[in-house]
Amino acid sequence: MPSMDMSATMTHYMQLLATNQPWNLIIFMAIPVILAEYIAITELQVLFSRNMSSIWRTTNHYASIIVGLYFIGVFCYLMVTAVIPLTTSGGWRGPADVIAVGFYLLGVVPLGGMAMLELGLLGKGRDMNDHMKLHVFFVAVFLVVAHVAMIFGMLNPTLLT
Repeated sequence: MPSMDMSATMTHYMQLLATNQPWNLIIFMAIPVILAEYIAITELQVLFSRNMSSIWRTTNHYASIIVGLYFIGVFCYLMVTAVIPLTTSGGWRGPADVIAVGFYLLGVVPLGGMAMLELGLLGKGRDMNDHMKLHVFFVAVFLVVAHVAMIFGMLNPTLLT
């Protein structure tokens, strides 16, 4: 069977995850998504119990800080090593490619927002109820942008051209 250059039919998002298996998948997908899903699950536990001193709230707090700071690092790394070079060289493979990578990187807003909220850099003066509402909003926004990135990332990048 002849070998096929998959990069022509793969978004840069999917190519990043498929390269250097399993490490890129772990670094760029598993770590942030598993932490975000853990936060979403513990968020529900905290919301239903309203126990702000539970182990669930404590681990949610630390996971939010860790994933936010981690993803800021991922964002900076990918901007320097992928987005800027692809943009300056005209290397994008089509609109789906740009949407997939763009929405993936947009995850820095809600994840960074959660970290800043938990570190007290955002939402100062808010009561615990407003803090929780903002935290839930960030979790929801991350889930949306991550899924948009995944959906467009699985498309043939030239499909929308």
